[in-house]
Amino acid sequence: MSRQPIESEKGILHPREQARHRSLSRLTPGPGIDRFVEWYWIVEWDLPAPYVAEVLPYPSVNVTFEQPGGAFVNGVSTHKFERELSGRGRVFGVKFWAGGFGAVTGLDVGSFRDQVLPLRDVFDDADRLADLVFAEPDDVRRRAVFEAFMADHLVAADAQYELVRSVIAAMSEDRDLTRVDQVTERFDLPVRKLQRLFRRYVGVGPKWVLRRYRLHDGADLLARGEVTDLADLSAALGYFDQAHFSHEFKEQIGVTPAEYATRAAAEAQVTYR
Repeated sequence: MSRQPIESEKGILHPREQARHRSLSRLTPGPGIDRFVEWYWIVEWDLPAPYVAEVLPYPSVNVTFEQPGGAFVNGVSTHKFERELSGRGRVFGVKFWAGGFGAVTGLDVGSFRDQVLPLRDVFDDADRLADLVFAEPDDVRRRAVFEAFMADHLVAADAQYELVRSVIAAMSEDRDLTRVDQVTERFDLPVRKLQRLFRRYVGVGPKWVLRRYRLHDGADLLARGEVTDLADLSAALGYFDQAHFSHEFKEQIGVTPAEYATRAAAEAQVTYR
C-alpha cells in the first residue's frame, strides 16, 4: 500500500512558521505493525515564550507519550487541533492508519471521537508501557519498546480492514475523488456498506474523510504558494464554487483561503538569523 511521504507537511498549518518553534522528525514502523501504524512522529520544543501550534488532523487515531504529561489515546479530531507549546517539552507520537486503531483494538473508534483518553483506558498494562518508553534514551529504542508491546496485541489479517485501507489510500492520494459515489463506483461497494465500514473502523463517515483530505490538499498548495486562482482550486477540490470552499476552509482552519495564502507568502519572505 502506498503512503504519504514521511516528510509530508500536509495537515500542519502555517508550516514555515511552526518549524521555527519546534522540531519535527518521523520514523517508519517495522514489519507487521506497519499494517496498522503509518509512522511515528517526534516533536520537541524549548521556547522562551508560548506558541500555539495548529494542525488539521488526519482521520486517524494517535497514541502520544508526552513529557511532561503522560500517555494518551487521541481520538479522530473533527476540528482544528491547537496545542500551546511553552517552556521545554517533547512528544513521541504514534500515528495509526485511518482505521488501524479500530482494527487492532476492536474498539468503536467513533465513541471517543474528539476526545483524549489516558492510554490505560485502552490497554490495561499501559502504565508499564509508558514507563518503558520514557526510560529509553532515544526514539529508535522507544519505537522498539512500543512495537514489542503491540506484538502481543496484533490481530489476524482482516479483509474488511484491508479494504478500508485501500479506500482511504485512494481518497488521500487521488484529488479527482471528491464525491462518495465516485468511491463506491471505483471499489464496487454499495454506499451503505462503505458507511458501515467507516463507522466500524474509522469513526467518521466517508464524505467527511473526503472533505478533510481535499482541505489538506488545498491548505498544502496554498502554503507552498502554488495557487494562482482560488476559483480553479475550488473546482479542482470538488466544491460547487469558490464561496463554498472559502466557507468550509474558514470554518475548519479559522481564516479564508486568501488570508492563509497571504500569511504563507509573507512567512516565505522572512529571513531568520
